[in-house]
Amino acid sequence: MAAGAAVGAWVLVLSLWGTVVGGQNVTARIGKPLMLNCKGAPKKPPQQLEWKLNTGRTEAWKVLSPQGGPWDSVARVLPNGSLLLPAIGIQDEGTFRCRAMSRNGKETKSNYQVQVYQTPRKPKIVDPASELMAGVSNKVGTCVSEGGYPAGTLSWRLDGNVLTPDGKGVSVKEETRRHPETGLFTLQSELRMTPARGGTPHLTFSCSFSPGIPRRRALHTAPIKLNVWAPEPVPLEVQLVVDPEDGAVAPGGTVTLTCEAPTQPPPQIHWIKDGTPLALPPSPVLLLSEVGPQDQGTYSCVATHPSHGPQESRAISISILETGEEGPAAGSVGGPGLGTLGLVLGILGGLGTATLLIGIIMWQRWRRRGEERKAPENREEEEEERAELNQLEEPEAAESSAGVQ
Repeated sequence: MAAGAAVGAWVLVLSLWGTVVGGQNVTARIGKPLMLNCKGAPKKPPQQLEWKLNTGRTEAWKVLSPQGGPWDSVARVLPNGSLLLPAIGIQDEGTFRCRAMSRNGKETKSNYQVQVYQTPRKPKIVDPASELMAGVSNKVGTCVSEGGYPAGTLSWRLDGNVLTPDGKGVSVKEETRRHPETGLFTLQSELRMTPARGGTPHLTFSCSFSPGIPRRRALHTAPIKLNVWAPEPVPLEVQLVVDPEDGAVAPGGTVTLTCEAPTQPPPQIHWIKDGTPLALPPSPVLLLSEVGPQDQGTYSCVATHPSHGPQESRAISISILETGEEGPAAGSVGGPGLGTLGLVLGILGGLGTATLLIGIIMWQRWRRRGEERKAPENREEEEEERAELNQLEEPEAAESSAGVQ
């Protein structure tokens, strides 16, 4: 009797507070009790039934029955055969199956797919802009949603219409974080927008949170209304720089044209030759390589910026040097190759002349030294010859004196 009263009390409490279901797809709020019915089971013992659970808490199928004990504080089988989860959590998401045998031997199976949810706090827009500037990218604000499960999504609205990011005038930077202990999500969405010039002077923005499960209503922020103002356009100073500076180049040379426009974001640069736009992709640099007669003319560039409009630079003339304007002096023959050859030959001729002079000087020095060495030898020979002559002259003188006597 007491057991029956207890079961009746549980059924009453769950019917008022928890969730009693019989379908296949089940959603339950985190922290609330959940009761799953085992179809076909006798309402009173004895019962032949078995529950199988495959959730985030189990590595394989967990089996529960009326004859077994409760599964800690996670789940237990009630006397009427239903399965009770007193406080369902994120780890209890998964598959629940019950197989029951009636008293007349008929088998009935129940299958439930359980998903949990947690409704986040109402989203809000933090750090909203005070006003917006037309023609430039502005940060509108950051939408924040905290404490939800599953994560869900955030979306922006302008004057009641959904804003779709296009990477140009509208861009959204999103961030999702998950709490390491509770497993709940925090979403952030930063909106940037470029209001059009000449558009409406007031814009109204709002942000909405959409749950990640069906049949749950969306949550909306309070709208913010921002004024849009358009600054007076400032003339954009565009400079065209050419290398070489005078724009004159030899045939086959290279000319580099650089268009400078100091503004952010960088403007789009287009090129004009002789008053006609060139069919080239936008680029701040125009390179003319292997310049020929077809490249001669007047060049300018046009910088287009949303805050300034199109601005054209001064024009620069590109010309090709004629033969004789640069290179060998008048009267000379040949081009740069012959000039280099003449220089080499001149250097070699100078080196040869220097070598010849050094050789003559060395030869004269050698000759002078040889003559100095030979001088003493010649003196000795002359003395010997004089001595021999004297010896020959003495006998002859003696014979002459004897004949006279």
